[in-house]
Amino acid sequence: MRVALCIPAYNAEKYLPQLLTSAQKQSIPFHEILVYDDCSTDNTMQVAEEHSATVIKGTNNQGCAFGKNVLANIAQSEWLHFHDADDDLLPNFTKVVNTWIENQGENFEILLLNFDYVDYHTKKLLGKADHDLTALHQDPIKYTIERCIINFGIYKRKSFLTAGGFNTDENVLYNEDNAFHQKLARLGHRFDYMPEITGINYKHIESMSASNQLKCAHANFYVLKEASEKVGNNYPQVIANQLWNCMTILGSFQDWNYVKKCILLLNNLNAKPPSDQNKVVSLIAAISPFYAIWIREKLIRLFKPNLRAHA
Repeated sequence: MRVALCIPAYNAEKYLPQLLTSAQKQSIPFHEILVYDDCSTDNTMQVAEEHSATVIKGTNNQGCAFGKNVLANIAQSEWLHFHDADDDLLPNFTKVVNTWIENQGENFEILLLNFDYVDYHTKKLLGKADHDLTALHQDPIKYTIERCIINFGIYKRKSFLTAGGFNTDENVLYNEDNAFHQKLARLGHRFDYMPEITGINYKHIESMSASNQLKCAHANFYVLKEASEKVGNNYPQVIANQLWNCMTILGSFQDWNYVKKCILLLNNLNAKPPSDQNKVVSLIAAISPFYAIWIREKLIRLFKPNLRAHA
C-alpha cells in the first residue's frame, strides 16, 4: 500500500534536514514526500528540494491546517501521514505502518501511532502518547474528547477527503488536531492504535503551541463548543470535565471573559464539576463556577506565584 508523507512547513530550514533524512532512510520508502511551504521567509523550499521532496509553495500564509488540506488533495497515495517539520521519524516507521495496513487496513480508517515526547534542547524524555486501545475502540467519540490527540498517525485519504479535512477556521487554529480527530469520531470513522514507538515529538520553547498557550486555550474552547453542540446530550460530563480544565488555563492568564464563555457552555450541559477538583473549589463551584476559578487563581498567585511565570 502507498503512504504519503505530508509536511506543512513555515520557516523550517533548521529542522527539515533531520526529518527528511530520516524519511529517506526508511526500509520501505514513502510513495511520496510532500512539503507545503506556507510562505516561509527563510530557505525552507530550497532545503526541502535539496532532500528530494516535492514542494508546494503557498501564495499567502494561511496556517498548517490549510497546508495539510492542500497536501492531502495533491497526494496520490491511499494513506496519508502528516508530520510537523520540527519532529522526527524513527527508522521503523514505514515498516510498522505497512505491516498494519496489510493486516488491518481494510478494517479501520485511522491508525494512531505511539511516539516519544522529548525536550528538543535537553533530549530528556517527557512522556509518550500511550493511547488506551480498549477505550479507543469502545467509544472513539468519548476518547477523542477526553484526550487531545495530536496529528501523529496515518489516515485513509478517501476518508480524510470525505470528512472535509482539517478545520481552517481561525478560531481553532491552535487546536486543529483535536478538532480533526473529534470530527472523524463523530462521523463514525474507525480508529486503531499501535503501541510501538515510531517517532519523536519534540517540545520546543519557540513552537506554536508552547509560545501561544492562551491562544491554544481559546481554540480549545471553540473545539469544546462544537462538541457540546454536536454531542453534548450524549457526553455532558465528559465535555464539562474538559471545560473545567480549559477554564483553569484561562484563569491562569486571568482571561475572565473566556472563563465566562466556558461557564455558559457548562450551564447548557447541566453537568457537575470534575470529581478530582479540590474540595473547597468544588464547594464554591456549586454556588458559582466563576468564583471557584477566580478564587483558585488568586490563591495560587498568592501562595505559589512561581507557577504563574508564564502569565
